[in-house]
Amino acid sequence: MLHGGYWRTGHRLPPVNAGAGQPPAITAIIPARNEADILPACLPSLLHQGYAGRLRVIVVDDDSSDGTATAAAGLGAAAGSAELTVVSARPTPAGWAGKVWAMSEGVRAATSGTGSAPDDGGTEYFLFTDADIAYAPGTVDRLARPAAAGQFALVSQMALLRTGNRAERLLIPAFVYFFAQLYPFRRVSERRATTAAAAGGCMLVRADALAAAGGLAQISGARIDDVALARLLKRAGGRCWLGLTTDVVSQRPYSRLADIWDMVARSAYTQLHYSLALTAGAVVGLAWLYLLPPVAAVSGVALLVAGSSGVTATWLTAAGLAGWLVMSVTYLPMLRLYGLSPLRAPGLPLIAAMYAAMTADSARRHHAGRGGEWKGRVIRADS
Repeated sequence: MLHGGYWRTGHRLPPVNAGAGQPPAITAIIPARNEADILPACLPSLLHQGYAGRLRVIVVDDDSSDGTATAAAGLGAAAGSAELTVVSARPTPAGWAGKVWAMSEGVRAATSGTGSAPDDGGTEYFLFTDADIAYAPGTVDRLARPAAAGQFALVSQMALLRTGNRAERLLIPAFVYFFAQLYPFRRVSERRATTAAAAGGCMLVRADALAAAGGLAQISGARIDDVALARLLKRAGGRCWLGLTTDVVSQRPYSRLADIWDMVARSAYTQLHYSLALTAGAVVGLAWLYLLPPVAAVSGVALLVAGSSGVTATWLTAAGLAGWLVMSVTYLPMLRLYGLSPLRAPGLPLIAAMYAAMTADSARRHHAGRGGEWKGRVIRADS
């Protein structure tokens, strides 16, 4: 209905009685590349979950140069956690994306006893999460019990992103809004719908479902690993769930407009399958949906002010204002989720124009040999 009601923010996991059996054994896997500064704000939140089942945490040091492994080990020692293991990823093989390889190294450590944490064969779910993600107490339990009760192959929650500065408040809620427009959460969660997506900061994956689908090797080259993983599991017949939450929070700051620009431009062209035609279509689509209504409204008002009383001026004004109003109303729930003023909603056309420019810049960067640049790694132009 109306594109899955993509603007709604009430799609949440149903609560499950905490006394309904033993929760599943989980191994959290955190790929970490040069994350020593942010780990102290996030890793302890997993180590202090108070989870009733078994929760192991594996930090995969992905060729860091800032002491990430030492920082993680120190946090584990301070927490008195015997369930934290830090492993160093082997060199990334040809054809593998760096993050997917680090995730795979975490699975290898969990299932083969690599490192200092021999496996007892009891891991039922992997929690793939990022180094910048913090979890409210009890969140893992609130993820795991519905996942087990509903026999989901994947349960993913979109982390609440930071909105601490002007650039973040302007652009971050819209990032989630546009993501939900591409992948309506309710459709992802429908068994029969073909829409598949996940939010990479928090993905709880059933271990046997992942193995049955062929494992992470099936998406080895994926640059957008979360969507690729969801598609893999859903095509294999697994149930997937994606929704919003305020219990999973990203601590990664985007201090400048340029930082957010880089985040979007890093992956937009990849999302569009490295196609100039699709990129042009996306840019034109954003302009058509979000820029045309205000342009029409302003043009119509200008004609009326100039003394025109024709049908064209009236129609332009009415249609433009109606379209502008509709898009603003659909943006209100996302602004409410982020605790921001509803007066920001009419600014959505300006934000859409900026995202269109970021999308175009993503294609430019790729063809300039700088596609997907992240912490010293660049997606090859022939990917």
